[in-house]
Amino acid sequence: MFNSTKSNKILIVVLITLITTSFSYAGDNMKLNQLKTKIEQQIKNTQGSYAIAFMSLYNDDKMYLNEREQFHAASTMKTPVMIEVFKQAEENKFNLQDSIILKNEFKSIVDSSLYSMDIAEDGGESLYKYIGKNRTIYQLVYEMITVSSNLATNILIDLVDARNVMQTMKLLGALDIKVLRGVEDIKAYELGLNNTTTALDLAIIFKSLYQKKVISETACDEMLNILFNQKHKSILPFKLPADVKIAHKSGSITGVIHDSGIIYLPDGRAYVLVLLSKDVKDEAAGRMFLQDISKQIYDYVTEN
Repeated sequence: MFNSTKSNKILIVVLITLITTSFSYAGDNMKLNQLKTKIEQQIKNTQGSYAIAFMSLYNDDKMYLNEREQFHAASTMKTPVMIEVFKQAEENKFNLQDSIILKNEFKSIVDSSLYSMDIAEDGGESLYKYIGKNRTIYQLVYEMITVSSNLATNILIDLVDARNVMQTMKLLGALDIKVLRGVEDIKAYELGLNNTTTALDLAIIFKSLYQKKVISETACDEMLNILFNQKHKSILPFKLPADVKIAHKSGSITGVIHDSGIIYLPDGRAYVLVLLSKDVKDEAAGRMFLQDISKQIYDYVTEN
């Protein structure tokens, strides 16, 4: 026999739960909107242009500011290059343990004229001692990400082709990112043929890595392990506790300071954060500003 009293009690409990959850989320959403307003005001009072993409990976929280604005990608483009290398390895075009003879000679995308990398301008200067010698593809990827080697980047772009990098990013949903060329192609730079990105595209890429939707779960784990070994930690991690793990890739050139990645909290939660900047005249001040934004978002996540 149908027990209407019991059913009504169950319905009341369900309704109370839904209402409580709704009010709780509304409260959190209000706090996030307040944080967004606060950061917007800080940006107005700070020299330079900035973009932010924050995506929670455990609930629906998001915060975007200028997320579709184009920025010079600097070294953040090395994450897409790494993904394409792993993709082609999974397609058996080569093995990550295959060796490549290192060269320091590359063709401009403008006219195929040759140019070389300047060791003084490269973060991965230790790789130059191996020119003319063999290094594995995996070693080059590791150097490209962890110490941001430009030499390794250009060798890998020659291997996989920048056009393939862009096609793979589009398949992931990163529709506006442009990886046109290697580093230090001055002729291309002078014609405005630059690698560019948006905060939203980088956030989509890192979310896909976290969700293991890039190539295979094994490949994603391997790429994240490389990103965890990032040596440049002056932005996203700078003001965060030591027990917070971050898989990220930064990038900078004159007037441009970026960082992008996944922040893993000790309690198992995680979120994506991308911070981009351009037209920054005082780079020390700009870096400190981005460090503070990272801390504010961390505080919001851990307090809610």
